[in-house]
Amino acid sequence: MRRRVFERRIQIFLVAATFILTVARFLLNEKGRTNPDSIRFMRSSKVFPIIDNTVTPLGYPLSLKFFTLFGFDEFWASKIVGLLAYLFLVCFAWKKKFYLKEIIMVGGLFSFLSIFSYTMSEALILPFVFVFLYVARQIIIDELRGFKAYLYLSLMLILLYNIRYPALFLMGGVFLNGALRYRKHYGKTFIYAGLTGMAFMVLYQLLFINYFNDQYIDTFLEIGLHPTSQLLVEFFQGVTTTFNPFIHIANPAGGLLNYAIYGIGLLNIILMIFIFIKNKLSETEFFLVFVGMVGFVCSYFIQYFYSVNPLDYRLMAPFSLSIWLVYFKKMYQIFGKLTYVITILSLTTGLVFTWLSKGNYLENRREISQFLKEENLQNVPLKFYLENETELDKTQIAELISTVNPNVGITFKAKDTLKKTTLTQYKVLQKIKIDENQFQ
Repeated sequence: MRRRVFERRIQIFLVAATFILTVARFLLNEKGRTNPDSIRFMRSSKVFPIIDNTVTPLGYPLSLKFFTLFGFDEFWASKIVGLLAYLFLVCFAWKKKFYLKEIIMVGGLFSFLSIFSYTMSEALILPFVFVFLYVARQIIIDELRGFKAYLYLSLMLILLYNIRYPALFLMGGVFLNGALRYRKHYGKTFIYAGLTGMAFMVLYQLLFINYFNDQYIDTFLEIGLHPTSQLLVEFFQGVTTTFNPFIHIANPAGGLLNYAIYGIGLLNIILMIFIFIKNKLSETEFFLVFVGMVGFVCSYFIQYFYSVNPLDYRLMAPFSLSIWLVYFKKMYQIFGKLTYVITILSLTTGLVFTWLSKGNYLENRREISQFLKEENLQNVPLKFYLENETELDKTQIAELISTVNPNVGITFKAKDTLKKTTLTQYKVLQKIKIDENQFQ
């Protein structure tokens, strides 16, 4: 009994620490944990029901729109979504008795904490991925069957696709798992659900994407975008940082520290494989690992003809979640409560990193708000000028502006800078000072 109470206290501590550090993670970041994609999400939410882009589904922008109905702006709405996503994971796991210990440990890893603090759609998709895994488990153990099983699984795949397009890989994973387990009672259900999800994707392309952007395929699909030599290196770096439980960000400039970061991730992957082989996986565990691996493989190959950012912990989160859950379950079976130490160390690493790289978002928000107010630009559509598309890493000011006025677009036309509503880094920094940190 005492052991159970002690473990419950550990879990409560980890949940509270994760929540608090998530808040600190975006408040102690000079731009509130946003990036160029965050600008698009918040702008899409701001201008809805106008559809201003189809690069991403509407799920995440609409979730932000929902919370703006209660008086929040798009930026604070995104943080509410992230925090509620984490709390939902814990509450759902507790209510359904589904990987509770594991989701507390996984959610507290610095990489997942960073996702919950980000203004990005991964924060929203993780709870839906978790429910999807639960529904699949119910079908596998025969608690959910027949048409109801097919309907629930199909709806989950469709919901996932409406949040992030890479959910297509989860559809593929479900279909392939059904094909491999065709003789099992759930084989056909998985196959039909996977096919239904893919059919929805085709209809979505024809009825939504093509309607609002008939140049989408021509713009984003291009064979041979990157050489294999580059993609393999980036894939190795992305996978090893994804499965590094302590540090998920490597130094872009290189250095010896990166070897340690990649090395820890690689050793953890080797240990993971060893444990999975030595300790036989159940049907549910096999599915969780399998669908995650399919997501990784598909994410790699899609890069040959679809322009995406180099794979990293954030892009891989919807697929790594299921693998982490099985890994921590097996680790707990071997080491017991000592497994919580991994998450405690990860949170400690996150606290140190967050403090050392701190910037004051609230102060920067006040500065940029004052600037926009003085220029009468706080409620008008804005553009931010960059010389070319390779300068997307120089959008720090635009990202900060978007947290106050989300109706910001990027322009590469020099003539636009003659307009008052087009801002540049120089124009803004002439009048305000930004509290910057040394890490991005």
